[in-house]
Amino acid sequence: MFVWVIYDISNDKTRRDVIKECMDMGLYRVQKSIFFGNIEEPDVKLLNLIFENITNLQEDSIYIFPMGKRELNNADFMGNSFKKDLVIDECSCVIF
Repeated sequence: MFVWVIYDISNDKTRRDVIKECMDMGLYRVQKSIFFGNIEEPDVKLLNLIFENITNLQEDSIYIFPMGKRELNNADFMGNSFKKDLVIDECSCVIF
């Protein structure tokens, strides 16, 4: 499933920990506080548990939005956005 992780965390160490967990799950950083990628549902649940343990839920905000392929294909990305084909693993390449 495709998933967006969006956060607002003021503590530097906590923010670094959240970034590390997102990257370890194979999510791509598309903006400073936004990650996106294609991961399995159990990994989304695991991220929820990890985030609950490493963040201060009274001060920090983390949003995890699942998105289906149909919704992703219908979404518009404007401006200097990320390379959607790379993120959704549909990039074709030619090796010489």
